[in-house]
Parts: sequence; structure tokens; C-alpha cells
Amino acid sequence: MGRLLLYGVMLIAIFSSCSVRRFLPEGERLYRGPSIEVERMSNTKTSERQIRKQLNLAVRPKANKFFLGQPYKVWWWYVIGEPKREKGIKAFFRNKLGAPPVLSSKINAKNTAENMQAFLENRGHFHSTVTGDTINESYFVKAVYKAKVYPEYTIKDVIWVSDSSDLMKQLQRRQRRGILKTGNPYRLSDIEAETDRLDAYIKTRGYYYFNPTYIMAYADSTIGNNQVNIYLNIKQTTPENARHAYKINHIMLFPNYTLLLPPPDTSKLGTFNYDNLLIRDTVYKFKPAMFKKVITYRPGQLYNSRDQNTTLNRLINLGTFKFVKNRYEQVRDSADPYRLNVYYYLTPAKKKSLQGEIDAFSKENKYVGTQLSLNWRNRNAFRGAELLAFRAYGGLELSFSDTLKNSNNFRLGGEASLTVPRYIVPFFKIRESNLYPPRTRLLLGYEFFKKQLYYTKNIFRFQYEFNWRESSNKEHFLAPLAVAFINAANVTDSFRKQALFNPSLLTNIQSEIIMGTYYNYTFNTANPFARRQWYFRGGLDFAGNLAGLVSGARTPRQMEIFNTPFAQFVKADVDLRYQIKLRNKWDWASRFQVGIGLPYHNSNALPFSKQYIIGGSATLRGFRSRQIGPGSYLPTAADQRYFQVIGGDYRLQLNTEVRIPLVAKLSGAVFLDIGNIWTKDTLLFGKAGQLKKDFYKELAIASGAGLRFDAGVILLRVDIGIPLRKPFYPEKERWVINKIALGDKAWRQENFIVNIALGYPF
Repeated sequence: MGRLLLYGVMLIAIFSSCSVRRFLPEGERLYRGPSIEVERMSNTKTSERQIRKQLNLAVRPKANKFFLGQPYKVWWWYVIGEPKREKGIKAFFRNKLGAPPVLSSKINAKNTAENMQAFLENRGHFHSTVTGDTINESYFVKAVYKAKVYPEYTIKDVIWVSDSSDLMKQLQRRQRRGILKTGNPYRLSDIEAETDRLDAYIKTRGYYYFNPTYIMAYADSTIGNNQVNIYLNIKQTTPENARHAYKINHIMLFPNYTLLLPPPDTSKLGTFNYDNLLIRDTVYKFKPAMFKKVITYRPGQLYNSRDQNTTLNRLINLGTFKFVKNRYEQVRDSADPYRLNVYYYLTPAKKKSLQGEIDAFSKENKYVGTQLSLNWRNRNAFRGAELLAFRAYGGLELSFSDTLKNSNNFRLGGEASLTVPRYIVPFFKIRESNLYPPRTRLLLGYEFFKKQLYYTKNIFRFQYEFNWRESSNKEHFLAPLAVAFINAANVTDSFRKQALFNPSLLTNIQSEIIMGTYYNYTFNTANPFARRQWYFRGGLDFAGNLAGLVSGARTPRQMEIFNTPFAQFVKADVDLRYQIKLRNKWDWASRFQVGIGLPYHNSNALPFSKQYIIGGSATLRGFRSRQIGPGSYLPTAADQRYFQVIGGDYRLQLNTEVRIPLVAKLSGAVFLDIGNIWTKDTLLFGKAGQLKKDFYKELAIASGAGLRFDAGVILLRVDIGIPLRKPFYPEKERWVINKIALGDKAWRQENFIVNIALGYPF
């Protein structure tokens, strides 16, 4: 079999060789690639391999790929032929399987050799030379380059050819802590990076008109011992306005600016002064105090690019302006010309909006349903960029499973929230100067939930929270006070009769107050185009700690507030994700999640709203939600019927998948999911669900594949998962890989789990 495969590959190679030759245009040869010979002069420490690798970066064009000495992709390119449409099936196969030929007419070895020599010079290998030529072999052409490489030069000293101006003093003082240092290898890229760094710094010291091209750098390589002195200076052609620091003269704002009828932007007519800000708001749409917090600098201060960017970013992130732009203008005054007037043009977004949504969904627990919601928003409720929002919603979930017949869910609710772009802390004033404005949010909500034939619940919520960004990739969220009051009522006789056989069902109808505080921290890779992407989210959730300390609670449901027991727990969560870009635009993404909830004293289990659940389209895709765990417990039909949530106090989960582009907006994925949940004690699901020392033996494992269609606005995902390890089987029978029977209809109905969802699972 192996020999047949080898012979087949050889035949294809020979056939492709013959075929490619006859397709080539007359007088053309196929580019075979470069050959680089490196001759190192004495004392050259850089290895031949490293030099060759560096020079390869300067070689143009890149040659076609070869296999067994033959250009297989070029062969496919010619065999498939010219497609009639750019986005048809033929075009797809031609672009994916084939590659256009790189012909001899595109090769200019002499120019490429000059580029390679310049590359060596820019890396400090002064006096090096590179020659280039081509060699014809059959219907191929090969480029041959010979490089004579001298030792790399290092920096002996960095010298400023300075004068006594403030600009030169600032630059010289800053450069001492810069990239160019004695002993470093000479790099042209380092010099360019240093001038950019100095430009960014000097713009924070008032030099608005300065730019990096005004810095001149030249190297003296004649000092001997393979060293250079780098001399820095300001070009004589630098304009006078770039040599001086500027102060802010006036700051003028136009918060009702429109492109259709723009107001005169240089006139003070109609403006009023508030905290040294000139504001032209003739319709009084905004409180001036709002701009006092958002504008981070004032007249009389030196121009600072950091203040400029911070102010622009804060204005944009208020959410009440559709367009934000600014302009700096030099004051035309011979007495003191080094001043700037600043103008901000702010176009308000539509103040009020009403949006309706209708959603239809299906759940892994065999429920289908719909939800209707109405959302009303006011982006400038009290003239300070406050967001006032009201939401009303209603929905139902119907089950068509025989085991869940008539176990339908109905919900009706509403909530009101007020978001303010600043900190609101009683008795304290917090200074704000960061790049993003903080947000304080107050939320009040109510939901009526009915589980048909069993019980109803009234859920009241109040939340007081802060959200702020430390930087573009670091975000904090703190809710000092989050209160939820859950009141169960209208419990039916049939539910109480069932509870006689399973007392744990009574936890569904226990009223409870959750008074807590929680904090979340999120970090992600700042550069969205980086090859390696990291995401971290950590959270802490506390409830009932102060109440428990004051009341002295020691046993479950012992103490009450307003005649209702309060929850007591501590909860910690970690969500870590990593994604790396592979070749051919493939992506490999992984996620690790661990959650620990510790109910104590007044609680013997986490509240249902705080419990961890597993199974379904975003966790274990080879298992349905509510049909696995906790631990080795297998939820029964009665559990699914009576319990609102089948969850646990602990969670461990690992997901990994390779994402593969297919055609246009369609991509595929192959994944592996591992995880489970567990409870602290045996109250709800007995010893089978309780966390044990050998918990790893109860991990569920699933694998599968999926398709994703990226429509731009949304991503539609379909994944098919298959269980590989079932923790609810006897311990020695949990691996079920050997029981896979794709041809068995009964096996497929039980083990082929189809997940349809929006967005990536992580």
C-alpha cells in the first residue's frame, strides 16, 4: 500500500512537470527560488544561517511552492483554468488549490541584490556587498546571490549637536532614557523608532507643530573598531513654529454642531464662559458641568497631546454625540504668537429611540419559545449625557417532550436603569482624568415567572454599580450593592405531593434575599491583529457576609431579613482564553474556566441564579443542557420537570477548537470539550453530585465539528457534538469511544447533539 502511494505521488509529480512546461508563455521560465551564498569576513559574529535568514526577507518576488521538485500549485492553476466569475466554485478551487506562476520576466536579480545590500547596511553590516545573477535550468530560472558580509557595528556614543534652546534641552534629556544606547548594535529601525518616541514625548510638552522628520540623525563609521557615533540634531529647515512650545489660549465648544448649518467657529458670539470653557449652546441642550468633567485641560496650560487624546476619547465615549472632532489654530498675535485656540465640534446623536425585538429560540433541554421586548432609551435624559432606559418583555417556553409535557414556562417583566458618565458616590468627589469616562448605573427590575402546574415566582432586583476602563484593554466592574428578592407563591398540590417523595424539590419554592457585592476584572490583548491573543476575566461575588456577621447565622435558613432568609456565600470565577493564528488563516482557540462557590452558614447551596450549569452550545457540545451533572448524577425526567435550574456549586471546564476558513464567509471547526459541575453537599442530588477528591474521574468529554457563517452583523453557528466520555456511567464503562456506531439510527438519535447558536462559543 505504501509503495502504491509513493508511485502515485511520483506519477503526479512527473505529470505536473510535463503539464506546467506546455502551459508557460513563450520565452518564459518558471522561477525556482533564490540561492544565497554567504561569505563572512573575519570577526563577523553573526552566523551564516542567521544572515541567510535575514537576507531572505529582502528577496522579491517569492517563488512558487514545490513538492518533489515540482510546482504542484502552478499545475492546478493551469488545469482548473480561468474562471468566468470571481466568486464562483471554479474561482474558489483555483485560488485554494492553485497559485499563479512566478515567471522569469518578473526577476530582477540586480535590483534585488541592491535591496539586500541596503538591508545589511541598515542592520549595521557596513561595507558589505551583494551581487545577483540568474541561472537557467530546463524550463526553470534560479536567482543566485553572493553576499560578502562584514562585522556588525555597535554604537559607541550618541551625541546631540545641540544649542541652548528649550527644545534641544527637552530632547536631549529625554533621549538619555531612550532606545539608542552605548553598546547596542546599529539599527536604522532603532533610529526611526527613537525619533518617533521623541516626537511623541515632545508633543506632551507643548510642541504642537513638531514632527519626527525634523530630527536629523547620521552615523560616523570612520572611528574604527567596528563602532559608530550617532549624531542627532534639529534640521536647519525646521519651521519656527515647530521650535516653540504653545499654550492653550481659548477652548470653545459647539455641542449642537451640524454639517448642514455650521455656526461660525471663530466667533465668540453667543458663547458663555463656564470654568474657562467657552460654550455655544443656544438651545441649552447640555449642562455646562458635563463639559467641565470631560475636558481635561484649561487655558493657560501647555499643549499636551495626551490631554488632547484623552478629551476626544471621553467625548466619544459619552455616547450622546454622533460625531466628535476638534481643531487647533495658532493665535494671530505678534505680541504672543505661541498660543493655540481649540475648537470642539460635537454633533448630537438622536436623543430618544424606541426599539422592539422578537426572538425565537430552541434550547438544548427540548424547550422552544419566543420573547417580545420593547426598549426605550433617552441618551441625554437630564442634559448631562445620562442614559435613561426602560425595558418591558414577555416570553414563553413550551416543551414538546413527553417527559416534560405541560411543564411550560411563562415570564413577564420590566426594568428601568439610569447610567451616568461619572462616579456617583455619596459624600465623596472622585477626580476623573483617565482616557475613558467612568459610568455609574442604577437598575430597578421586576419579573413574574410561572412554571405551569407547579408554582410562580416574583423576582425584584436593585443594583448599584460602577464600570470604568483603566486602559483600552483593561476594564473594571464593581457593584457595591446588588439586591435580589425572590418570592415563591401559588404552589400547587401536585408539586407538594411530588415533594413528599423528593424533599429537595422544596428548594424551588423557598423565598430568599440575595444581598451582595461583586467585582469583575477583564483583560485582553491590546493589539487585535496580534498573532497571539489573550483574554482574562476574573470575578468575586459575596453575599450575606455583613448580615451574617450581625445576625450570627450558623445554620441554613436560620436568620431572616423582613421575614425572609438571606443567602450567604462566596464565589470566585476565572475565565482564561488563548487564540493563536496558524498558517493558511487557520485559528486555534482555547478556553479554561474554573468556578468555585462556597455557600455557608445561612445557606447550604448557592441560589439557583448563581449556580453553575453545563452542557449545550457554549460548554459541552456533546451533551444537552440539564441532562448532565452534577458529578456522576444523571438528571431524571422529574428533575427536568420540577427544577428551574440543574446546577452546581463548582465548575471545571476546558474547550479547544481549530477554526478553518472554507469559502467566502463560511468556515468550519473541529473541537474538544471537557468539564463538569459539582455540588458542595448532598442536599439536591445526593452523593453522586457531590465534589470528591477524585473529581477528575467524573469529567465529561465530547468532540465534534461545526460550520460557521459570518454575515457581518451576526455569526450563525452550527456544531454537532458526540460524547466520548459519560460520567454518569459506571466508573469502568465511562469511555464510550468504542461504542460509536455512526450507521446505527438509535445511536445517532441519542448521541448526535446538534447545537445552533449565534456567535462563537468563546
